[in-house]
Amino acid sequence: MDSGPAPGRTRESRCLSSRGGFIAERNFRQSDRTRVNERIRAREIRVIDEDGAQLGVMQPFEAMKLAREKALDLVEISPSADPPVCKITDYGKYQYQQNKKAHEQRKSSRASQLKEVKFRPNTAEHDYQVRRNQIIRFLGDGHKVRAMIFHRGREMAHQEVGRAKMNRLLGDIGDQAQIETMPRMEGNVLVALLAPKKGASAAKPAAQSASSVQQSQ
Repeated sequence: MDSGPAPGRTRESRCLSSRGGFIAERNFRQSDRTRVNERIRAREIRVIDEDGAQLGVMQPFEAMKLAREKALDLVEISPSADPPVCKITDYGKYQYQQNKKAHEQRKSSRASQLKEVKFRPNTAEHDYQVRRNQIIRFLGDGHKVRAMIFHRGREMAHQEVGRAKMNRLLGDIGDQAQIETMPRMEGNVLVALLAPKKGASAAKPAAQSASSVQQSQ
């Protein structure tokens, strides 16, 4: 007596195609978010083939017939569109591509970090150049940077000194940085949030950094 497929394996059924032959039809887990084949509920769908060509608007059963003729699946790739968009493709290959894309996005998200570089209103010129170059390097690596100028004691009575230093910094790194948050006081700290500027060259800041250090010496 056949007790069915072993646990953990995907059960497959067979159906008759329009060509008269039998092809395997996958039984997908109901927990999958992507609707495939019979799970597509829309009355009409816009269909594209495996090469991306537009096949027009039709009912799901018509699109499934086309997919089965090619031993492929009908996958709903844009359920929020009107009508929903479905693609004739291999579902296993589609899942692999989606998982790979999600992995790359997570990898890119982890790679980008928030760095902090601290100054004082009276930071010496050489130290200023070192910190400025550090910010340029962080931005070149794709990180965001919090530029921070700390005030202590009587320095709070002369905040214009720290603000002037911040304005100088923003001018010096203007080719590499995009200001996401303009400078503002947070307690005794003047803070600006910087992000990499799209299209900025990583080689140019390095050359500027070397000349600046030589001048400071």
